[in-house]
Amino acid sequence: MADPAPYPAGQTIVGPNLIDHPNLIDHPNLIDRQTHQQAEAAALETGRLLFAVECRFFFGAQKLDQLPPPAGTEIAFAGRSNVGKSSLLNALTGRNSLARISSEPGRTRQLNFFDLGGRLTLVDMPGYGYARASRDIKADWQGMMFDYLRGRPTLRRVMLLMDARIEFKQADHDVMDLLDRAAVTFQLVLTKIDSVKPVALLPKIHATEALARSHAAAFPRIVTTSSETGDGIEALRAELASLVD
Repeated sequence: MADPAPYPAGQTIVGPNLIDHPNLIDHPNLIDRQTHQQAEAAALETGRLLFAVECRFFFGAQKLDQLPPPAGTEIAFAGRSNVGKSSLLNALTGRNSLARISSEPGRTRQLNFFDLGGRLTLVDMPGYGYARASRDIKADWQGMMFDYLRGRPTLRRVMLLMDARIEFKQADHDVMDLLDRAAVTFQLVLTKIDSVKPVALLPKIHATEALARSHAAAFPRIVTTSSETGDGIEALRAELASLVD
């Protein structure tokens, strides 16, 4: 069944103070701008209500046989070490310390599960691509990640975070290939856009959209966010709320 979509497929979701992406207005599926604005406002309110409830950590797993029983809808968050994953989770849930922000990139070695009001489970995956991590740890993490991705029936989507300030790394391409092989839908999320000037952000958005189009498992719509300013956080909440049954 196709995912419900508060925004047209292929559209980039941007914060209110950023660039007007042309697809926001000119998408052929839109009857008119007013209709779109009404649908967008309803989606934002649904996202606000979903994330207005308490979110709490309830499980950590370092091995597949330690995973909690599958239940409800799960959405996982993945990305390179130091991409701002913990900051984004904290911004989404409105909590300063839900996900711990480590001063040592690559420190997290387990899948952390957070319950959002009994309606949605957020899964914080270990960061990848940390150069100082040992080969054994990298291999174990990638093996566990792949097995979790392909064997978790409640996993609806992986939000794959990319730092808007820097170029795509080989580790990013490797993980996207892994997600393609696991046949798990993933969605690209640009982080730290507050540190990128608008004139440089637009080419980055276009490059990210092209990257999504090159992968079979990638969802076509990307999201741009800043945990520092809050840009894109409400839109991301709406996007996640659309996946909850």
